[in-house]
Amino acid sequence: MGSIYPLIQNESIKMLKKKRFLVVLLILAALIPMFTYAQFKVSQSNLKQFGTADWRVELRQKITDYTRSIGSNRVPEEWKQWRRVEVSRLQYYLDRDINPSAPNAVTFTVEFIKNAINLFIPLMVMVIASDLVSSEHSNGTIKLLLTRPVERWKILLSKLITLILFISLTVLSTAALCYLISGIIFGYGGWDMPLFIGFKVAGTELDFSTVRPVGQWLYLIIEFGLVWFAALIIGVMSLMISVLVRSTAAGMGIMLALIIAGTILTNMVSSWETAKYLFMVNLRLTDYLSGAMPPIKGMSLGFSLTVLSIWGIASIITSFWVFTKKDILN
Repeated sequence: MGSIYPLIQNESIKMLKKKRFLVVLLILAALIPMFTYAQFKVSQSNLKQFGTADWRVELRQKITDYTRSIGSNRVPEEWKQWRRVEVSRLQYYLDRDINPSAPNAVTFTVEFIKNAINLFIPLMVMVIASDLVSSEHSNGTIKLLLTRPVERWKILLSKLITLILFISLTVLSTAALCYLISGIIFGYGGWDMPLFIGFKVAGTELDFSTVRPVGQWLYLIIEFGLVWFAALIIGVMSLMISVLVRSTAAGMGIMLALIIAGTILTNMVSSWETAKYLFMVNLRLTDYLSGAMPPIKGMSLGFSLTVLSIWGIASIITSFWVFTKKDILN
């Protein structure tokens, strides 16, 4: 490990010099206030629409709207299934007098991460990871790097460890900026507000047998654990693409296409069952916490974690095999 640490230090310095992480922080600092303002306008709009700040009125209206759409012949069956589950979930909160979206910094952070897990955060990770190896080709330093008296696997391992470090920093920075910025508008309370986890979708019905309340602080920790894992899988896959493709632009294009395709597929693949083995369709891990309908019947949190783990392990094995066998003369 003694020979690994200087390599990790060197890779970290190179990462900071590229200023990719700084760009990610600037993007977060610019966009989070926009989302905070949008959420504030939504709450103002709801107040104007319903004539009251009572969240129960909003929940009852949602339940009514969803129930009405379920009886419509123009709504696709898979949408009806999702709305049946959503009606059950909202009614569960209403019966227990729990506001699932109470306006505070913690709730905003929970909702932001829930909606950012399958596109926004993967894009941020891709910015950091997409040129870890391919940039060595672009800069002409690949020959110098691979002819050093250090095993190739140690060089790539140092890049992988550095990547994991900066992915963790990206997720933590997202949490911190969300909380600090949104708290200016919504206040910094809400840590102890109860939220329910353990929803299971059984067919078109919700199974409430394992549902239990947890503090919002614990919910946030669980959610960020899932987000970190999804980001890690995107990171190691970006590293693999960076090893396989010498052009940074091409590598970023490939990952961008895959991530966007996953966002589209998630809303379209309900009848294509084999699509549940694609990593892109399994990224929305946080949906399982809230009892949302999975994109494809039969998917569960354990299933998605397993599929993503397989993709991640395969990416790491491929990266190390190709990198250690790479012909640097061509």
